[in-house]
Amino acid sequence: MEFRFSGEIWHWRGPSPFYFVTMPEEQCRELHEVSAAVSYGWGCVPCTVTLGDTTWQTSMFPKDGRYLVPLKAKVRRAEDVDEGMTVDLRLAVSS
Repeated sequence: MEFRFSGEIWHWRGPSPFYFVTMPEEQCRELHEVSAAVSYGWGCVPCTVTLGDTTWQTSMFPKDGRYLVPLKAKVRRAEDVDEGMTVDLRLAVSS
């Protein structure tokens, strides 16, 4: 299952600060239909994400009925992106 979407980078300032892009609601509904088959602990969904020329393996986190795509510092530096910027992501759910 693959998705393409745009979203704004936001910074979560929790005990382990991180940057995320929230998947749009429509794609979240599609993903939710198959998430039980691919999810592991706490509803995390493994995936391969591409931003610009950078591709990496990660897991999306469920939150408030949506999914959050984490953006590693290495990826943000490589693509010269930061909080508040809108980025285009290509995402393939791993099974």
